[in-house]
Amino acid sequence: MDFPVLETERLSLVQITQKNVDEIFSIFSNEEVIKYYGIDPFTEKDQAVKMIDSFQTRFENQLGMRWGIVEKESKKLIGTIGLNNLVLHARKTEIGYDLLPEYWRKGFMSEAIKEISSYCFNKLGIYRIGANIFPDNTASSTLVEKLGFQKEGLLRGYLVQGNQSHDLNVFSLIKPDWQK
Repeated sequence: MDFPVLETERLSLVQITQKNVDEIFSIFSNEEVIKYYGIDPFTEKDQAVKMIDSFQTRFENQLGMRWGIVEKESKKLIGTIGLNNLVLHARKTEIGYDLLPEYWRKGFMSEAIKEISSYCFNKLGIYRIGANIFPDNTASSTLVEKLGFQKEGLLRGYLVQGNQSHDLNVFSLIKPDWQK
């Protein structure tokens, strides 16, 4: 399967390759971006190289997909969005995303999530998209709820970041709700 390139009004969602190492390093070394991501900030470019390799491996094995979010106007890669824990035969996945702070609160992520949701439901045959979000990340929780995701509950001690276990809220969007 070829990697799907998706378009919205203001964004191109493209495959991330090794030519994006500097941009991926910039995103994942930014403490504001990864505050609620579940990883520690990158300190070396080799971490970005390995992350990009993992994106490719997960795509090749049909376990996930990660798009670079490119703002059409500036042609700059401003974040990423992807499907984690993709299980095609079970028709489910989880969405994850990140965006450089200077692009926050401008509707870019809403635009990207809508496009990815449409791709999941219409092209991949997905029935359920989950989103696991830190309880303190009210901006992300508000965003997914605005897009129709429903809060399902709390995963206690689900993720380790900064040598500490963290709880995550679970949200989901199922195809019948999205079709409304």
